[in-house]
Amino acid sequence: MKRVTILGSTGSVGRNALEVIAARPEYFEVAAIACRENVTLLIEQAKRFRVKRLGVSDPKQSELLRKEIPSAELFVGEEGIRQLAGIKESDIVLVAIGGAKALEPTLEAIRAGKQVAIANKESLVMAGELLKKEATRAGALLLPVDSEHNAVFQCLDQRNRSELKRIILTGSGGPLRQRSKESFNTVTQKEVLAHPKWKMGRKITVDSATLMNKGLEIIEAHHLFEIPVEQVEVVIHPEALIHSMVEFVDGSVLALLAVTDMKLPIQYALSYPDRLNGECASLDWRQIRRLTFEDPDPEKFPCLRIAYESAREGGNAPVVLNAANEEAVKAYLSGEISFVKIPLLIEKVLSKRTSVKTETLEAILAEDRWAREETRTLLKRV
Repeated sequence: MKRVTILGSTGSVGRNALEVIAARPEYFEVAAIACRENVTLLIEQAKRFRVKRLGVSDPKQSELLRKEIPSAELFVGEEGIRQLAGIKESDIVLVAIGGAKALEPTLEAIRAGKQVAIANKESLVMAGELLKKEATRAGALLLPVDSEHNAVFQCLDQRNRSELKRIILTGSGGPLRQRSKESFNTVTQKEVLAHPKWKMGRKITVDSATLMNKGLEIIEAHHLFEIPVEQVEVVIHPEALIHSMVEFVDGSVLALLAVTDMKLPIQYALSYPDRLNGECASLDWRQIRRLTFEDPDPEKFPCLRIAYESAREGGNAPVVLNAANEEAVKAYLSGEISFVKIPLLIEKVLSKRTSVKTETLEAILAEDRWAREETRTLLKRV
């Protein structure tokens, strides 16, 4: 029996994870769940899975939890979520919190020596070296939940890294793949948020539209698999059946193919090293007519270029990149800036940074704060 803590249980990944657990009650038990503010759904989940350890990052929402489940042990606020990530009653921590707020809980789970299933790109982008160092020290195991990195993890299958030539991350191309660059000036939020293959949160869907999602994944892969950025490539694969590929030094390429269902990588990350029967459909080979590939267009999607440059720079560049992107996407979703201003704002913030080392959590958080303040200051100038 594996005891699982889910940080972000009310989001898309968290809900899918609970369905995976519900299908295998003899294998998994929910030790704790946490959300940002959707306590109504959290209460339903707690009652369904009989969870007695609950977290909510918005303190205003905690009273309803106390009223509805008075016997629960509550973890309130950002500090409460961090503490919940390290509780001894849990074996696996699934980090499904969006954005930079996931960094400290992720670090806490790692330092507690947990098996950490990471569905959050931003933590590794901001602090990949720190997280890997702490995982080695604590004996924690980091397992990617992103479909692309989960696919790479499975293809590598603990092979010697000296045999690896390159990682090829696939992407559907997002909702704007077939739109002209000139039409981006008039694209609507509804169009941007209409992903053709995946049902995701609003922020990550915008990142998919700008291809920043792939840019963040490059940095994530660099840290997770300890490979130079130059050996991580992106290819557009509209069918989204190949979830990523690994090429070895002899020219052999291994690819993972599967239906587009997040339950697959979630289950693999939770059950690892075992592989369990699942509830997901198998690929129907008779229905597959083509597998196509395209190079991403850096002129049309400058965020991918910006992310590559930040990855090569290292230091505080990825921290600033991530913070600026989060704030720019937030501004876009609130109607403060247009879609085409997102990369312009990110690049402007990066141009104003002073290169510094970010080897400690304190240094990382300081750079994150600076970049967010700078982005908000520049909002009206782009």
